[in-house]
Amino acid sequence: MEAMRVLIVDDEIDLLETVVKRLQKRHINASGLPDGEKALVYLGENPIDVVVLDVKMPGKNGLEILEEIKNAYPSIEVIMITGHASIRSGKQGMSLGAFDYMMKPVGIDELLEKIRQAWIKGQSENNGR
Repeated sequence: MEAMRVLIVDDEIDLLETVVKRLQKRHINASGLPDGEKALVYLGENPIDVVVLDVKMPGKNGLEILEEIKNAYPSIEVIMITGHASIRSGKQGMSLGAFDYMMKPVGIDELLEKIRQAWIKGQSENNGR
């Protein structure tokens, strides 16, 4: 089985580093970046299966970055996370192509399960082409 390649994008550095380390301990090929612009550059240079993307970040917000990711890389599954409860932004993210939407704080096991589900969906769609 091919290893999952996951990119975590969150401006909360402590959370970002913790999630990346915890995923790596579970043998997930995880990387992290603190903003969406850097993530877009990274995606152009590195194959990624799943992006975990914070909604509220300085500069372009997560919804804007989501839209750019889905336009440029439609096969990448994106899970939106936020500490700012908003049904509206959740619905907007789903309408823009997000795989799912999670509220912070996110438990690592819950996040890992959601990442696996997104990866499986991406694998089945890519194999069906």
